[in-house]
Amino acid sequence: MANGGTMEMIHNGLLPKQIVKELDKYIVGQKKAKIAVAIALRNRWRRQKVKGKIKDEIMPNNIIMIGPTGVGKTEIARRLAQLAEAPFLKVEASKFTEVGYVGRDVDSMVRDLTDIAVNMMKAEKREKVREKAQILAEERVLDLLLPKQKRHTPVDSDSVTRTREKLRTMLKEGKLQNRIVEVEVHRQTAPFFEVITPAGIEELNMQVQDMLGGLLPQRTKQRKLSVKEATKVLAQEEADKLIDMDEVVREALHRVENSGIVFLDEIDKIASAEKTQGPDVSRGGVQRDLLPIIEGSNVMTKYGMVRTDHILFIAAGAFHSAKPSDLIPELQGRFPIRVSLDPLTREDFKKILVKPENALVKQYTALLETEGISLQFDESAIEEIANFAGLVNERTEDIGARRLHTVMTTLLEDTLYTASDGAETRIEITDKTVKKRLSQILEDEDLSRYIL
Repeated sequence: MANGGTMEMIHNGLLPKQIVKELDKYIVGQKKAKIAVAIALRNRWRRQKVKGKIKDEIMPNNIIMIGPTGVGKTEIARRLAQLAEAPFLKVEASKFTEVGYVGRDVDSMVRDLTDIAVNMMKAEKREKVREKAQILAEERVLDLLLPKQKRHTPVDSDSVTRTREKLRTMLKEGKLQNRIVEVEVHRQTAPFFEVITPAGIEELNMQVQDMLGGLLPQRTKQRKLSVKEATKVLAQEEADKLIDMDEVVREALHRVENSGIVFLDEIDKIASAEKTQGPDVSRGGVQRDLLPIIEGSNVMTKYGMVRTDHILFIAAGAFHSAKPSDLIPELQGRFPIRVSLDPLTREDFKKILVKPENALVKQYTALLETEGISLQFDESAIEEIANFAGLVNERTEDIGARRLHTVMTTLLEDTLYTASDGAETRIEITDKTVKKRLSQILEDEDLSRYIL
């Protein structure tokens, strides 16, 4: 999630320029798309501040991003959700089928988003009670560590207290971490059957499973764990006891309805020219099923009803063989903001390799540092890697920045394989190294198609 500096901005509402600045740390270029999502996110914060009935009338400006694969569409949406600390779900539109066909119905994405929100809220609540839960867990561990009194033996309370305090001191000092204790942990019996229901009424299956799950008895299981592991398990149990689940669900539902973000990838796969038979019938059906959810409707989840009116939908697609205008007109109207993303150039590749906080060069450098090896790339090597990635994209399939992953993996394969031998402590990658390791593959058109 966001770092400490960003957290303050989140609670005060991120300014559009601040959002773009944060996105710049991870995504190269695509200024228009960044500005569009920044405004959409800021408008959500503005809406929360609006007073009166008009607040309910302010609908999110859903966005459709158009651009080839690997140019940053998914990354923009994912980083935006992290900045907003909002429930975020990425789903491929092509996975859905029209009601009546075998497959997933579109309502399932709202249920999945709600599950994510509940888990997020649980984690936040657990963090708030973490210290208290840790104290309670340590007390339970001390109970396990205390010698068991024999039956009918008089108990010397002063002696027990002294022993307990001595063990507490040892526990605080970390001297008991590896001692084995027997812990009783709770586990719920798993259902041994599944309710089979036709596509389109998944909620019935979900409700029956949930109801039966609640009726099943809670069982306990004895486990032998080290004190360190036992403390973690018991702290988790104590944290769950301290959390008010009704409050968790209530706040999670509010967060889904007002801050939830759904990223609909591959939306172009359900767009097609008007036809009346074959797979196009189902594609059109999926679009019609999506429409009420994006416009605003109620979806039943196991946590209660969720209204989708103010969930932000960001759709994306390459639109190679279809056009946005091939979507049904009603669905087009629910995505008022259209942004075209630019294809990546070799200059962009050079920046992507080194500039973002999660740049590939930084990742591989960090990996080899764990074994005491200094990995260095000179500027000529970066330029040559970018050139190779661009050239392969031109000759075969253009997969954008994802090509850099395959190029880097192939380039560093021998290095990563032999690094653990301890023969080298410093490895320098130059343009000559890049040419030597990649030229042969690039020359073989058929081979490069599969390897790069």
